[in-house]
Amino acid sequence: MSKLNAIGLNKKKADELAENLTVLLANYSIFYQNTRGYHWNIKGEKFFELHLKFEELYNDLLLKIDEIAERILTLGHTPQHNYSQYVKLASIKESKQVSDGIEAVKDILHCFQIILPLQRNLLNLSSDAGDEGTNALMSDYIRAQEKLVWMYSSFMDRK
Repeated sequence: MSKLNAIGLNKKKADELAENLTVLLANYSIFYQNTRGYHWNIKGEKFFELHLKFEELYNDLLLKIDEIAERILTLGHTPQHNYSQYVKLASIKESKQVSDGIEAVKDILHCFQIILPLQRNLLNLSSDAGDEGTNALMSDYIRAQEKLVWMYSSFMDRK
């Protein structure tokens, strides 16, 4: 019996990567739904600016959700798709209805504080496993999200 999966990775390391990607998928899924809620419910002075930014963010999160699920499949596993499982696995919690832009941006920044370390861990695990596909994905996500953290933090400094 081979110790390698279909793409030539050690099966045990691929299992660990898939487990960690499943946790990341759960966090992204709740982050996505929270951000959609902010987009739908935002009110006040910065409505036009934040309504657009939240839509950009949730569209980006949706693409990443799909990429993460497909990466789990590529590693030979089945991605979770139930929100009941996401709630159990995720560190990001479902938000209450938020219409205040400042509170929504604070929550978005908090979500990135959860997501980025998960991705850095996956970056290390994928490097150790020789999994260039997951490694490249995490590297791209981290680079883009660090810039988003800077931008959202700069918005908060205006207040």
